[in-house]
Amino acid sequence: MSDSRSQSLPFKPRARLLLLLGDQLIREPGIAVFELVKNAYDADAKKCSIRMTDLTDPEKGRMVIKDDGTGMDWDTVTGVWLEPGTDYRAEQRRRGKRTAKFHRLPLGEKGVGRFAAHKLGEKVRLITRKKDENEILVNIDWSLFERKHYLSEARVEIKERIPEVFQGKKTGTRIEISNLRNIWSRGMVRNLHRSVKSICSPFEGPEDFEVELTIEPDNGWLENLLDVKQALEFAMFRATCTLEAKKLKYTYNFIPLPGMDRVSKRTEKNRETNLSTNLEGSNTSPLRIGKVELELHIFDRDTQVLAFGVSDKKGLKDFLDHNGGIRVYRDGLRVYNYGEPENDWLDLGGKRVNVPAKRISNNLVIGAVSLELNESQDLIEKTNREGFVENEAYYVFHEAIYQAVQNIELERNKDKARIRQAYNKSRQKEPVLEDLALLRDRVEEHELTKELGPYLDRIESQFREVRDRLLTAAGAGLSLAIVIHEVEKGIGELNKALTRETTPIRLRQLAGHLEELVNGLTYLTRKSGAKKEKASVLLQQAIFNTEYRTQYHGVKVINGVDEGDEDFSIKCTRRLIISTLMNLIDNAIYWLENKGSTKKFIYLGTSNELGEGPAIVVADNGPGFIDPPEYLVQPFLTRKPDGMGLGLHLANEVMKAHGGKLEFPEVGDIELPAGINGAILALVFKGEE
Repeated sequence: MSDSRSQSLPFKPRARLLLLLGDQLIREPGIAVFELVKNAYDADAKKCSIRMTDLTDPEKGRMVIKDDGTGMDWDTVTGVWLEPGTDYRAEQRRRGKRTAKFHRLPLGEKGVGRFAAHKLGEKVRLITRKKDENEILVNIDWSLFERKHYLSEARVEIKERIPEVFQGKKTGTRIEISNLRNIWSRGMVRNLHRSVKSICSPFEGPEDFEVELTIEPDNGWLENLLDVKQALEFAMFRATCTLEAKKLKYTYNFIPLPGMDRVSKRTEKNRETNLSTNLEGSNTSPLRIGKVELELHIFDRDTQVLAFGVSDKKGLKDFLDHNGGIRVYRDGLRVYNYGEPENDWLDLGGKRVNVPAKRISNNLVIGAVSLELNESQDLIEKTNREGFVENEAYYVFHEAIYQAVQNIELERNKDKARIRQAYNKSRQKEPVLEDLALLRDRVEEHELTKELGPYLDRIESQFREVRDRLLTAAGAGLSLAIVIHEVEKGIGELNKALTRETTPIRLRQLAGHLEELVNGLTYLTRKSGAKKEKASVLLQQAIFNTEYRTQYHGVKVINGVDEGDEDFSIKCTRRLIISTLMNLIDNAIYWLENKGSTKKFIYLGTSNELGEGPAIVVADNGPGFIDPPEYLVQPFLTRKPDGMGLGLHLANEVMKAHGGKLEFPEVGDIELPAGINGAILALVFKGEE
């Protein structure tokens, strides 16, 4: 036997490693485009354009992402861009280094932009130019990384040339991606629009970042989405304030959303009040802060309220999450980092914890404080440009702004109460658990948590266990109610036919139909495992099982598969999916009746536009949902006067059991027949691995 060997060796990564990393780091193509847009933001771009063509044909499809940022030179491309995982941006964030032109902190941290390009297409062509430099051209064919053995063997073509794209004094980066890896759907494109628009500012200012997304051919996929520049129009509570010395003067306006006809506009003009602090300081300690202007746009994120005038509710909420807060400007220039998502400098969120209904938080307000430089000399900016030095002047300024916000909160609360009184229908609370929560609060108030807390924990745990067991049985109970209703209707039709001396042929047809109905309904009681089923078969059975009920209520049912929707196969438990669809149809009938429409439609079809996998869609032209999805799927919570509040909860549980989910798309997110603009539900199944 030879002597044992010892050697120091480097890792030899396979070429496919980069592809595997890209797939793991970036979950889906929409996130990949967003990463490239963030790169443009980090490069100090004023504008980033995304042009996407022929998205439904991967071979013909193209994407071009172009910005007017600082661009890259040869050293940056070879030393940073071609080094995946570099800490270049993360190091900038750690040091608080802002960009030269717009004073931005970088959004990107992991150096994964080039992986984003890989996620989108097989071929990438990057053209970039830095100020006073030549253009750099990079060509990447990701298929080489599949064919080559080791990473070091997969080469990337880099070339320096006289500027052709960024001529004259222009700088920036252009990335063209072809041989697309995905067929894009309407839902994917709309979600991408929401993501990229959410980082755009609603304010007109020199630091604006604008993203333009265009789709060719124009197929209407971007209709009715949030226009960032119009976002402020959805703020119902608005105020302008002037703070000077110890005085606060403000004008407040309440402007209801379109369609809110039960509440009227309200204005409080030139109201004056005293501040408890003095912006001029005292005789012994005068302060130079000067006159302060404050403008506030306050929003209501309640789903019921947004239903009155906001077509893209998710887009507005995403936008507020990224842009909410109160910014500070001095002579029109932004003072950072006040108003950034991570900087709640007025502690609005902390003060909201105890009374959330009465206080605003950063993601409810977009505001601007304006100062004049020559009058605010005692507000001194820190050397790292991260806000003001926290001296006496700053504390007085901070307190004055907070008191102004408090005064506007009081005005807003009056109108919030009017909205609640006008529109809040009573909605049932969840039994036991809400009572237990109130009891816990009382126990804490009396400082008895140590003595009684363990008892309450056990009671809640045991109640949840019993409740969950009974909920399973309740699902069968809901189906049984629909079954009884349908069979009764069938028997009634047969009886009517007998009294009208109908022909024997017609009687046999009705009897045969009833027998077929009962046979179809027996599926709901059979214990069967999951197997492959066609979506069209499930839809047809659910429609047939509820045919008497829809006809009785004058509802026209549209079968999307019959109209051209794409069919698909799923592995599922047939009885559970059919039972769920029947329950959703039953719900739709109730709310169509409740709305009192003369023309009532229920659509059942399929969609591949939600990104996660194929979906069965149930939609109607009723009043739609006024509660958020997280509320809708809770058990025992209902707006039906005699409802149990179990239908949507059970539908959600059935979908979770199938590895999918119950979604509530907004109007426009998926293609639907004209006029179907009420409630939309989607049973989204897991896509093929």
